[in-house]
Amino acid sequence: MVLLEAFTPDPNPLGKQWLSALVALLPILSMLITLGALRWKAHWAGLFSWLVALVVAITAFKMPFGTAFSSSVEGFLYGLFPIVWILLSAIWMYQVTVISGRFDDLRRTFFLISDDPRVLGILIAFCFGGLLEALAGFGAPVAIAAAMLVAIGFGKLRAAVTALVANTVPVAFGAVGLPVLMAAKTGGLNVTDVAPITARVCAVLCLVVPFLMLAIMDGRKGVREVWPFGLFVGTVFGATKIIVGSTAVYNLTEIFAAVVTVALAMIFLKVWKPKGGREAAERIGIPMDEALETEPVSAEAPSTEGLTGHRIFMALVPYILVIVVFSVAAIPSIKQGLVKADTPMNWPGLSELMSASGAPSAHQTFTWPWLSQPGFLLAIVAILVGLIYRVSIKDIFTELWNNAKKMKLSALTIGAVVALAYVMGDSGQTLALGLFIAGAGAVYPFLAPILGWIGTYVTGSDTSANILFSQLQASVGDQIGAGSHLGVAGTKHLLVGAGASGGVVGKMISPQSLTVAATAIGLAGGESVILRKVFKYSLILLVLMCILVGLMSTPVLGWMVP
Repeated sequence: MVLLEAFTPDPNPLGKQWLSALVALLPILSMLITLGALRWKAHWAGLFSWLVALVVAITAFKMPFGTAFSSSVEGFLYGLFPIVWILLSAIWMYQVTVISGRFDDLRRTFFLISDDPRVLGILIAFCFGGLLEALAGFGAPVAIAAAMLVAIGFGKLRAAVTALVANTVPVAFGAVGLPVLMAAKTGGLNVTDVAPITARVCAVLCLVVPFLMLAIMDGRKGVREVWPFGLFVGTVFGATKIIVGSTAVYNLTEIFAAVVTVALAMIFLKVWKPKGGREAAERIGIPMDEALETEPVSAEAPSTEGLTGHRIFMALVPYILVIVVFSVAAIPSIKQGLVKADTPMNWPGLSELMSASGAPSAHQTFTWPWLSQPGFLLAIVAILVGLIYRVSIKDIFTELWNNAKKMKLSALTIGAVVALAYVMGDSGQTLALGLFIAGAGAVYPFLAPILGWIGTYVTGSDTSANILFSQLQASVGDQIGAGSHLGVAGTKHLLVGAGASGGVVGKMISPQSLTVAATAIGLAGGESVILRKVFKYSLILLVLMCILVGLMSTPVLGWMVP
């Protein structure tokens, strides 16, 4: 009988926090350099970065090899199931609509709202994508929104970048409020104290993101010609977030924000019409990278001829079903029933793995989420869509198999990245980075969002980042709150809420998100190009958020903290 070696991660194994943090930064730098600068294929960059994390865990953080390897394997499996399964199901649903011939009707239906693709880009990626994030998350909003943008004439890379930047502000309240709920729970706070702050911080970003999207879609002309619509959508979305995020139904924040914004936006378009839509339709299909986009999109004049009410309804069936199925699955009794089908198992080799606090690590157990995760629900939608569209069962499942084969390298990438996240977290590397940043003292509120940004970049999940860092955020609040304008309680609420907010701008540069976007639009292997396109937007929003949160800790914007 082989006795397992107990391991409790030490976030400062080298005796100096800055040095431990510097070494812990190596896997992250490896990913950024190999993927962004050296332009490696994503799966090679992911595997190399995981190997660096494994070596750092074993040599610098003294994690036993068996424990580090077992943690990696569990992370790799979690990357495949449920994350890859969710992505595959979303693409499967989309492809079933394509082979049925109904997707062209959907494309033309959008032009009934507006003939300007920039307006449609905001409605699809920002509003509808926000609704999908609220219901599903895990990459499904980016995958579906990017595919829909391509369908209305966007170049593939432009569609991917637009969808990734749009998928920011809804993330903190995605998956029916799970990220902000876990932030509060982990930080030992009431969610009703944290959610309003997260909503306010993200609401300010709502005023910026539509303008970034316009710039991505159509440069300065896009901003100049469509800014009233961008401002209107950002204002309504943000205001709704503030109102609903401050109530007992905070978990429905993104659902309300998306639905209210789309409804009012359609009224707004009755009294205001954008200029230059026809010319913009020509520009949005121009490749952003001709070496990657070898099949440029040719713009077509929008035609709604022959669209009957029945055809419009049938074109919208997949997305109506997404909303209905996910809404039904969110009903507490049904949700509990789905969760009961989950199968927990003790993960081999991790029975003696502890968290930094000395409590048993959550990774000691792996839960097979058979029915409770979005992939299962999207698969149901894909099959229902095929049956409603009278696609044969054989063709429905042939499409699943064909897409599974196309995704093998994407699956390897996502698995490697989640393995990296697991071994970094379990060995203490991620916490080492957090403690170093938290040592900034009184100026820390200006840096608090960075922890969420790093955590979401590494894990690919704002929820995971909040579980990782929210307790640390609350602890820093205890230390610096007494001398703060907000006091101890207010400072803790601000820092935990700020961490949850910071994660939303890290989502777009997460290797998982990059792979989801590249795979969804048929540019697998283009993750490095997408990263270089979106990184600057992530930094812009992060800097803005850091300034905002920092000022909220002072009398200047302290009034924003409830």
